[in-house]
Amino acid sequence: MFRRVYLDNSSTTPIDKEVVEAMLPYLTEKYGNASSIHFFGQEAKGAVDKARHQVADLINAKPNQIIFTSGGTESNNLAIRGLCEMNEQYGKHIITSKIEHPAVSNVCEELKEKGFEVTYLPVYEDGIVRIEDVENAVREDTVLITIMTANNEIGTLQPIKEIGNLVKNQRENGNKMWLHTDAVQAIGKIPIDVEELGCDMLSISSHKIYAPKGAGALFVKRGVRLKSQNLGGHQERERRGGTENVPTIVAFGKACELAKQNLEKNSEHLKNLQDAFEKGVEEKISDVIFNGQREKRLPNISNITFKYVEGEGLLINLDMQGIAVSTGSACSSGSLEPSPIILAIEQPEELARGAVRFSFGKDNSMEDVEYILDVLPKAVENLRKLSPHYQAVKA
Repeated sequence: MFRRVYLDNSSTTPIDKEVVEAMLPYLTEKYGNASSIHFFGQEAKGAVDKARHQVADLINAKPNQIIFTSGGTESNNLAIRGLCEMNEQYGKHIITSKIEHPAVSNVCEELKEKGFEVTYLPVYEDGIVRIEDVENAVREDTVLITIMTANNEIGTLQPIKEIGNLVKNQRENGNKMWLHTDAVQAIGKIPIDVEELGCDMLSISSHKIYAPKGAGALFVKRGVRLKSQNLGGHQERERRGGTENVPTIVAFGKACELAKQNLEKNSEHLKNLQDAFEKGVEEKISDVIFNGQREKRLPNISNITFKYVEGEGLLINLDMQGIAVSTGSACSSGSLEPSPIILAIEQPEELARGAVRFSFGKDNSMEDVEYILDVLPKAVENLRKLSPHYQAVKA
């Protein structure tokens, strides 16, 4: 029986009904500008302040350490460009990894044009940065380390706590250096504690945790100086000018509250789906590669290379049968090039083109897993029959 199964939750998530209910009044009767001093404005301001507390509570931060933005991309831009431009007198060297989201890597590339140097750390076959590589890359003029908490395509978890300790030790020795982490994919799936991680800045986004697109946040530790990238009004403690998107911020806050309440339950559910799916793939399909470390990763992402199959072809085939998956980051869709993340874990190009990401959400069920395990083997088999390489190998 044909059914719709959404397995692209790492790209975006459906909006939770409780989140919709929380934001609706701010789309209708509670329409004030949060910067206005009259009743309508103060009503909106109160809602933004409540959301700021909800976001902060999810990551164990203080409300005045939260800057609202338009999403994860803006948060990353503000963190990286804002920190480097404000503190370039201390150094112009950046350390990052080869598997960062384009919202990080593209900013680093732009800063190279402004005289900064960037070191891109390898991640090897398991998709994880080595702390010794970070340590070896540090220089006297290193001003920023920016490493994601969890990769958006293969889900691997990076050693942020260890890097945080490294940065702390460097500062104690007199070096001016800061740590930023993109936690957009990790938030709501694993516990995030900015104090435990030891990061100076952390980026998150609303539409990855069942809230609408259009809101994000940047945690900024006290004492970290940033150059504002949005010049205008005095909003967000003069770090991000622009009228607050009150309805979406309210929704974001509610989603963070729900994420904290349901974190353990949702994580266990996602892990059960992931395990059942991967066990079924191993039993039903030959010649597959599970990309990245399978232990130190998010509980909802399965990235699998199907040998002798083009990922785009498989994506289209599954979509025709109601199953939504992806071949990489949504921000890179339309590119004909193989995923740079899969290339970074030392897969050859022909295998990288066969990688597909299946990302589960809290609303997925075991029935969804059973459906895809019924459809997927047949889709792979049909595509392999069209592959001359596969026919030659199996001849």
